[in-house]
Amino acid sequence: MSLTDLINKVEAIDDINNLPAFKQCVADSYTWLEENFDQVAVDQLVHERASFVDALLRHAWVLIGLDNIKGLTLIAVGGYGRGQLQPHSDVDLLILSPKAINKSAQDKVSQFITLLWDMKLDIGQSVRTVKETFKLASTDITIATNLVESRLLTGDLDTFESLQKKLLGKGYWSSKDFFTAKYQEQKDRHSKFNDTSYNLEPNVKENPGCLRDIQSIGWVAKQHFNVWNGRELVEHGYFTESEWAELIECRSHLWRIRFALHMVSGRSENRLLFDYQADVAEKLGYGNGKPAVEKMMKAFFRIVRRVSELNEMLLQYFKQDILDVKVKHVCIVDQDFELADGLIATRQDKVFESPEHILRFLLLVANTPECTGLHSSCLRQLRNARRAFSQQYFCERKECRKLFMQLMRHPDFFGLAWDLMYKHGILQAYLPQWDHIVGMMQFDLFHAYTVDEHTHRLVKNVYRYHLDDNKEFPRCKRIVREADKPELLYIAAIFHDIGKGRNGDHSVLGAQDVIEFCQMHDIDGDDAELIRWLVASHLLMSVVAQRRDIYDPDIIGEFAAAVKSHNHLKHLYALTLADIRATNNNLWNDWKASLLRELYLLTQKALDNGLQCGATLIERVNKHQLEARDLLKEHGLSANDIDQFWRRLNNDYFARFSPAQLAWHTQEVAKANIADNHTLTVALNDSTTKAGTELLVYGKNRPALFAQIASVLDSRNCSIHDAQITITSDDYVFDSFILLEQDGSRISSPSRMKSLKTAIETQLAKPGKEHSNKRKMSRRMKQLDVKTKVRFYQSSSDVTMMELEALDAPGLLAKVGHLFVDLNLTLHMAKITTIGERAEDLFIIANQDEKAVTTEQQVQLKKRLSQLLDQPQNNGETCPT
Repeated sequence: MSLTDLINKVEAIDDINNLPAFKQCVADSYTWLEENFDQVAVDQLVHERASFVDALLRHAWVLIGLDNIKGLTLIAVGGYGRGQLQPHSDVDLLILSPKAINKSAQDKVSQFITLLWDMKLDIGQSVRTVKETFKLASTDITIATNLVESRLLTGDLDTFESLQKKLLGKGYWSSKDFFTAKYQEQKDRHSKFNDTSYNLEPNVKENPGCLRDIQSIGWVAKQHFNVWNGRELVEHGYFTESEWAELIECRSHLWRIRFALHMVSGRSENRLLFDYQADVAEKLGYGNGKPAVEKMMKAFFRIVRRVSELNEMLLQYFKQDILDVKVKHVCIVDQDFELADGLIATRQDKVFESPEHILRFLLLVANTPECTGLHSSCLRQLRNARRAFSQQYFCERKECRKLFMQLMRHPDFFGLAWDLMYKHGILQAYLPQWDHIVGMMQFDLFHAYTVDEHTHRLVKNVYRYHLDDNKEFPRCKRIVREADKPELLYIAAIFHDIGKGRNGDHSVLGAQDVIEFCQMHDIDGDDAELIRWLVASHLLMSVVAQRRDIYDPDIIGEFAAAVKSHNHLKHLYALTLADIRATNNNLWNDWKASLLRELYLLTQKALDNGLQCGATLIERVNKHQLEARDLLKEHGLSANDIDQFWRRLNNDYFARFSPAQLAWHTQEVAKANIADNHTLTVALNDSTTKAGTELLVYGKNRPALFAQIASVLDSRNCSIHDAQITITSDDYVFDSFILLEQDGSRISSPSRMKSLKTAIETQLAKPGKEHSNKRKMSRRMKQLDVKTKVRFYQSSSDVTMMELEALDAPGLLAKVGHLFVDLNLTLHMAKITTIGERAEDLFIIANQDEKAVTTEQQVQLKKRLSQLLDQPQNNGETCPT
């Protein structure tokens, strides 16, 4: 089937009411696109699809009789106006008339639009007079942009030309105003994507460096120069011939991805979601599975960098000419460069004659605090030089290695100069291991960015520790400012994830890479060992803080022994905070901050005490009790009231909770009115801990209490991050939960806390009745396969630590809690960690004899958990009591 065959089939329809024939033509067009995708260039396909729709609309227009209405005109606007249509792109239409149309004409227009919708075309239409269109477009940049690319389909030519004449006249968008609006629109759009192209689920239309950035160039050019072929920009001196060809090549690549995405999704979907990536990669010829997705996405990210550079360069030229911006201040930096209103520009044609010149240029930027960015002349030369020197990695050149270390040691390099090195591929040209991770995907919901973008953000976080105006992380600021050699932390940051994607432990592989780097760059002795250890151990502190009982003296002892020294601890703490905060914007929260701070302080004290961790914990207990008593005296509680509760608890309780928490707990217990075995006190407090909102439940112990509470909170989109289950000597339960909203933010609204309290009290007042959790699994979660993993660690003779890794599905904690009850296991503590789609939770449990879980019990528990959690998930879990 050819385009001619399709158009002939359309023109053979002789009855406007023959909807099945129209629908069949549309269906055949999709079959034709599918069949020709691998045979025909995508540029031809998007234009031919527009040609098919042109023929379809013109024929329907005539059959309905709209061609007989004087002055009425059908105009294609937007992307369709450009004569380009992806398989499921909107068909944007303007039905234009010199003046308001009568009722008969309105009915025919309505019939026309209804027919198009019934054909299953995605129509965006407006019916306006010339005057109305001009008035709306004069104040709305979106409408004005659509009209820039308007194209007459059929109807009255005079009406179309009268609109065009008004759009070129006075009272409409000037080139200056139009450019300013589109430039701001692009900046706003980029900010929605955190100003990066390197998102794991990019939008191929809207992302920085994607199709919208190419279209922005075209819109401005057409409005200002009235050009319709972008090649004319070469004649105007804005592009070189090779740059124009490069832009068209990049556009074709992005068009092909978008075309395949539309066919795979069956709709106008522009987000390259995890759901579609494998199928799109296969359709594009990359093969099957994750390796194919890796190849596709790496190629995609390299394309968007090229588009971003061309867009930045061209819009800067436009800005100078269209806004008639005159350079107000020129400052000569050296014989090769000058500052033009803060932008570093070249003073001669070939300033980058070798890789060494590129690195010296970055050193120059670091030494020039007045520099705010690259001038287009400099960017053009830098792009050309990067390609000219692509036959050899820069690190293979001795002088380059010396210059690189000068950059690492420069106090201001990791500001603008680092951004330029990363953004424009210079680090990729320098370091082969970095080249390997450029555009590397991370197939989980934990990371928001590619490996290289994540690392870039981590390095920027470390740099922000140094800044005078940084008040966010004072401990990290003090650590880096007191460091004798800050470059060691930066190098560890650059290499921390560099071993990913090589089918091995990336921490081990990265440590091997950084040893080689240190040898090449003359870093030896203790410095090289510290960097190696940081790369090899960069996950250690996060794992211990979030997945171990940090109030267990043995755990602190093991961690302190691994850390070895205060210097190692300080560097690891600063690196860990920067790493977590660079992973995605929602990952860092008060709970993680408090855990890492506690682990840091406990380890610091243990190192001071010569790893006598038991003594460290006793000191902590005594200190907490003393401070809590002072707080309670202020609230009128006597020593007898305090001791009446405290004597029922062991030292472990006083080590875990802060003085403010101990005081609040004691107050709540003192005023609790436990009338019978079914009464439970429920209280929430948002001020006892920085980690989150604390939930307290106190009363006579009963089975499945944890499971019931977990189910209620989960159904209310509330996350448990920590649970301390204390059983007093007289069999009362004293449960403390740290809660956050699902997005990691604090629960700060009094009405929200009241609602949670009421929901928990309501459920706990109905012993024996089930709780129904109707929260559904998200779309993204359904695409992921996380097999349940269970590990056991012997903490002492009295308890066992169980580490659970599973899909973070609705009702997970409730299911686990009920299984503990079924197997006669007692829960003492739960530490809940969600890493993207995975729950990585720690439970401290004991058997019915209050002893460590036996090997036989461990085997049974592991088997039951796998059966329970690996079965297909239901939407709407029921949590029985």
